[in-house]
Amino acid sequence: MDRLSNTVRPYAWGSTTAIPALLGIAPTGEPQAEMWMGAHPGAPSRITRPRPADGPAGGPTDGSAPAAEQPLNAVVDADPVRELGAAAVAKFGPRLPFLLKILAAGAPLSLQVHPDLAQARQGYADEERRAVPLDAPHRLYKDANHKPELICALTPFEGLCGFRRPVEAAEAMEELGVDSLKPYADLLRAHPEDAALREALGAILGADPARTAETVAAVAEAAERTGGAHAHLAGLAHHFPGDAGVVAAMLLNHVRLQPGEALYLGAGVPHAYIEGLGVEIMANSDNVLRCGLTPKHVDVPELLRIVRFEAAEPGIMRPEASPLGEEVYETPIDEFRLSRFALPPGGTPVDLTSAGPQILLCTGGALKAGELALGPGESVFVPADEKTEVSGTGTLFRATVVA
Repeated sequence: MDRLSNTVRPYAWGSTTAIPALLGIAPTGEPQAEMWMGAHPGAPSRITRPRPADGPAGGPTDGSAPAAEQPLNAVVDADPVRELGAAAVAKFGPRLPFLLKILAAGAPLSLQVHPDLAQARQGYADEERRAVPLDAPHRLYKDANHKPELICALTPFEGLCGFRRPVEAAEAMEELGVDSLKPYADLLRAHPEDAALREALGAILGADPARTAETVAAVAEAAERTGGAHAHLAGLAHHFPGDAGVVAAMLLNHVRLQPGEALYLGAGVPHAYIEGLGVEIMANSDNVLRCGLTPKHVDVPELLRIVRFEAAEPGIMRPEASPLGEEVYETPIDEFRLSRFALPPGGTPVDLTSAGPQILLCTGGALKAGELALGPGESVFVPADEKTEVSGTGTLFRATVVA
């Protein structure tokens, strides 16, 4: 197995302290939003292996070549079957199909939604055909893959997830007593569920910006005054004054996770993370359509095509216990499988040998994966069929695939 050296992304919404505290290092004063673990070409993890003199990175070697740091995606590309296993390559192709992250939100992320696989393929092909540059600010589809994701809280974690029932959203708007919210509340009461949510979101995002700014200011003032279930709206307005996403947030479930609880976010589900530290896993994609709470481009017609206008409870997940003490976060997709181990003092080592690729992440305590010591925030990549035994005392997250 290989110790991972990981990149921390300094997005503006990131906490300045949460990831340094986990890693036991001094803060830099700059935001540290996401630590990526995987083979995504945007910020691949790095491993140190012997590099053969006349062969590709990660290829066969007699052990005489000096060790060199290599990006994990290059190692996987050189020999996908060796690194991922034949079953995973046959099912997902010659790429690590998931990306694992530590996410530290010090401020709200954008309100967003992800396409399903067919929509991603169609959208990517269309933008490629129209020669929209990949780095263009209005580009929506960066790849042809879907992006289901799971966030598991390490600290108390706050977010927005999925639509509330239209009547509940209407009641929340009416409770604030803001006159300019009345047309949206009326729409929510005037139609069946899917049409009500579609009409209301379309009206909110299509409203005159000056009028929206006045509404957001009034919502913030009312939310500060009334508090309670509305308090988070004042915080959103503080970070994004005048943004239509503050009003759109009233259509969504406000969720608070306790450590160990998780949310699964499938295609078409609008969501936003507000604050907290968590372990996030997703299919290896960067396709995001934004609804608000952002200065970035919002394509309202395409967004309304992708969003699933279905009201549902947010579905807070707790792990299911399985043999050997593994606690599994069950999801309906195969590109990733996330589980957790709480290894007690004096416990017996756990055999995690698998036919598929794995990333093992320590979030607390002192562990050993094979001969590699792991402290909080440290991780390893385990190729398919590699003998893997974990011992020590602490908490371990295991990311792999269902192949």
